[in-house]
Amino acid sequence: MRSPWKKTEPQRRIDWLLARLRTRRPPARKPGWSGALGAADQAILRFLRTKAPHDPATEGVVRGLGIIGEHAAVWAAIGLAGAARDPERRQRWLIAAATGPGAVVVNYAVKLTIGRERPILEDHPPLARAPSKLSFPSAHSTSSMAAATALGRVEPRTRVPLYALATAICVGRPYLGMHYPSDVVAGAAFGILLGGLVPGVGERTLEERMADFVADLGHDDAPAPAAPEGSDPATPEGSDPSQFGAPEPPAPTGSDPK
Repeated sequence: MRSPWKKTEPQRRIDWLLARLRTRRPPARKPGWSGALGAADQAILRFLRTKAPHDPATEGVVRGLGIIGEHAAVWAAIGLAGAARDPERRQRWLIAAATGPGAVVVNYAVKLTIGRERPILEDHPPLARAPSKLSFPSAHSTSSMAAATALGRVEPRTRVPLYALATAICVGRPYLGMHYPSDVVAGAAFGILLGGLVPGVGERTLEERMADFVADLGHDDAPAPAAPEGSDPATPEGSDPSQFGAPEPPAPTGSDPK
């Protein structure tokens, strides 16, 4: 008969894991810039999870922002509302409304490629749930900034409130423990790029503006055409010199001036 005080194999495994957790040392910091950035990333995340206000009202608001930003739902709703109120630009609003959900799909492809997992802080679990364990870049940040940029191109007067809402959603991700701050920064930059490249929303795309910028640089650097040999470089060919202040030739000697 087995003694009731003798531990089973599963119990011994659990005790071993608990001992490892109690004696586990923090991972060594990587050298160079990557180590410094990683340490800053972790420090900001821990500050937002432990030092930022975490009263029930604040957490409720931030959770709500995460819910409406899930799958870019709030951005699709804003675009559809704009299409309903502005029939003349309906097509532009609909394209902008689809930008947020489209950015989520593109973001997930990048996440699969990079494969970074979400942060884990001992004694501070995440305050929300996520559809996957992948973290970089933040889908909320990518879709929010992409949609805000596209919608703002349809109606520039809405840019301030749109970007304010997008920023609030972005900041809420590390506050809830769902993402590292670097996930959010990268996602926001990626979203602005995507929103600037979307065609058909009225204002010129980022790609077109960059092409014009490069063309202007080439035009400024192009040398001026050389003047024909023997001609006055200050006077255009075939023009009357008197129009540019050139003196008239003197009258012949002995002639009667009029």
